[in-house]
Amino acid sequence: MKLKISLLMVVLMLALNGFAADDWANLSRYVKSNKEIMARSDKNDHLVVFLGNSITDGWPNSNKAFFEDNNFVGRGISGQTTYQFLVRFYSDVVNLQPEAVVINGGINDIAENNYEYDETRTFNNLKAMAEIADANGIKVILTSVLPSDRFGWRPLKTEIAPKVMSLNKRIKALAKEKGYAYVDYFSPMEDSTTHGMKDEYTNDGVHPTDNGYRKMEEIVLPVIRSVVKR
Repeated sequence: MKLKISLLMVVLMLALNGFAADDWANLSRYVKSNKEIMARSDKNDHLVVFLGNSITDGWPNSNKAFFEDNNFVGRGISGQTTYQFLVRFYSDVVNLQPEAVVINGGINDIAENNYEYDETRTFNNLKAMAEIADANGIKVILTSVLPSDRFGWRPLKTEIAPKVMSLNKRIKALAKEKGYAYVDYFSPMEDSTTHGMKDEYTNDGVHPTDNGYRKMEEIVLPVIRSVVKR
């Protein structure tokens, strides 16, 4: 029996070491920064975490002051799907004990960066994160997926805009049902002809330009202010 248990422990250790080496969800990305925030005496001073993919990842580089001046923290990782968000949700959100979290995800799920797209699974990932945040006393701010009608890295993908709109409909309904705040990036940034993003806000149809980020800031800030009272 002892031999069997020892062998099982070896197998488990090898599996865990393999996962750590692979770091599929990139848990290591924000380890240092997270420790610094958790060590701050003022970390709970209306801290807001933005969780997302490359769109969120690129935001602080576009406007560092928007984050620093408002005690916002970016936790975006390029290329990630909601499956990876969910794996790192405790490390990059809950452990920071923010007052609120802004969750923006789904476009890379539609692009099938990890798995074949399943709207319900993606929606459930978003729902699970919202429920985890809520259970930990973190105010939930859900956002629409930004409009898109093409993927430069997945040129053969079609029917992108309808998938975005369908997922957004479910996200908005969830926010209404649960009383979460909701941010509609889609409507103000949509090209009504293509249902993708307006050219004035993007160069590639997915990622915002600086002008696109300014528009997003204009949209999201009043919602955050309605949730996080200063």
